[in-house]
Amino acid sequence: MGSGGPPKALRTLAGRPLVHHSVRALVEGGVDEVVVAIRPELGEHFAAALADLAERVRLRLVAGGRERQESVGLALEALGGSEATVVLVHDAARPLVPVEVVRRVVEAVRAGAPAVVPVVPVVDTVREVGEDRTRGLNRSRLRAVQTPQGFDHQVLRDAHEELRRSGGTVTDDAAACELLGHPVLTVDGSPRSLKITAESDLALAETLLGPPRPPLAALRTGTGLDVHALAPGRPMRIACLDFADEPAGPVGHSDGDVVAHAVCDALLAAAGLGDLGSNYGTSDPRWAGAPGREFLAETVRRVRAAGFEVVNVSVQLVGNRPRFAARRDEAEALMSRLVGAPVSVSATTTDGLGLTGRGEGLAALASALVQASR
Repeated sequence: MGSGGPPKALRTLAGRPLVHHSVRALVEGGVDEVVVAIRPELGEHFAAALADLAERVRLRLVAGGRERQESVGLALEALGGSEATVVLVHDAARPLVPVEVVRRVVEAVRAGAPAVVPVVPVVDTVREVGEDRTRGLNRSRLRAVQTPQGFDHQVLRDAHEELRRSGGTVTDDAAACELLGHPVLTVDGSPRSLKITAESDLALAETLLGPPRPPLAALRTGTGLDVHALAPGRPMRIACLDFADEPAGPVGHSDGDVVAHAVCDALLAAAGLGDLGSNYGTSDPRWAGAPGREFLAETVRRVRAAGFEVVNVSVQLVGNRPRFAARRDEAEALMSRLVGAPVSVSATTTDGLGLTGRGEGLAALASALVQASR
């Protein structure tokens, strides 16, 4: 994957090194002891990459060899007198192996198989190339081998001891076991267990690891509008903030917070729960003089009870006053806390047009996005 950068196992994927993803998959698959063969001079880097996982599993870093086969042998030696009966050999370059594949391999070894490999069908046409001719192979009988490969602990030790004695080399550990006459069982692997060998593989892995997008039917939008006249002596409360220096404020059954009310209207519409008036009628004394934050809290409760979670909200205040820009960040932080999702707030005027332009009232328009939670 190019020169001059970090080794492949320490390349980052979604903010974490490949080795972290690979070891985490093993841990979540039930592995309770991990030995990682590394280049000794990179010990501190690997220790930092795996620090949080070291709190969940017995983890050791050992010096690896020049070749994969030698590194596996050294990792086996590091296991020493471990009581483990099942040993997995996994490539750090396969960071997206699903947990169920790990468990499938372990269960097959525990059931009595001496050597187990996860495989996927070969989808491309394959030809064997000789010195003077080529021939097509029947791909229906071919499988691509992945990791982790699983083994009876003693079988794998014996296989590596024979390799050292004979000086033989193999491409993987299953082949070493076959040299001793042990059968190799296959179990279903996964297309997600791709091996990172090129930059394009890393880009694909980033895409596969990205957050799953909800189906479009699970997303719903709503719009809301609220308008209130202004009257002298009324408190000015906008976006759940008090503007004590304002000489006039909105008139209404509640506090007249047009921004909070428009957000509630949009959320209720998105969840299919009607509008502000049908939920909080003027005939209900509970809401007389109630602040906008109480409407927001109750509206979010009703939206969640209907089976939705708020994704985000955008709302715009329309009016000449109050001067809102200086408190915009404060309003967004407060309303986002109350709603439990990002709320963006903006303000504009109508250049002297209409009741808001003449300073007779305020208006707010909001849009909300919610997502089905069940």
